[in-house]
Amino acid sequence: MRQMIFNLFRRPRQNATIERLYGAIVAQSRRPDFYTALSVPDTIEGRFELLLLHTFLICHRLKAEDEAGKAMSQDVFDAFLDDMDRTLREMGVGDLSVPKRMKKIGQAFYGRTAAYDAALAEGQAAVAAALARNVFEVPPGDPRADRLASYVGAAVRRLAQMPVASLAGESAPFPAPDQPEAPYV
Repeated sequence: MRQMIFNLFRRPRQNATIERLYGAIVAQSRRPDFYTALSVPDTIEGRFELLLLHTFLICHRLKAEDEAGKAMSQDVFDAFLDDMDRTLREMGVGDLSVPKRMKKIGQAFYGRTAAYDAALAEGQAAVAAALARNVFEVPPGDPRADRLASYVGAAVRRLAQMPVASLAGESAPFPAPDQPEAPYV
């Protein structure tokens, strides 16, 4: 009985598939090549933007599937939010400020998702413009944004080719940041 009561206050553990998939997102977004070869700012904001971008890429791919894929996309998004909540608390953000910051993070994710979805529908130039604005905070036409847009295009193509079962395997098939057309990493 006592254990049952404690379980009421415990968060449900994510399933292993979502943990692996979100782990692949985090690992990819932390690759040093993004900060060296592609010149993404190596700041808290730059790292956040890459984590958000890779979460978007996986969610975008999963939303193209049936209801199970869409549910999996929601689980990945929930893992992202749990990670952000935990990170804020580890950084020392007070309990009263966490919900406000989480609201801003959610708004940032939905704003980027809308921008990146629309840009993907328009083509690489639109993707580069969205990345210039969100990741680099520069006007469109910056060569860094063009290089990152090439990477995003390669990632979208590779993710689209992967069956969901493979996608949810040991690692996500992101290309190398500095060699977007290279074999899977």
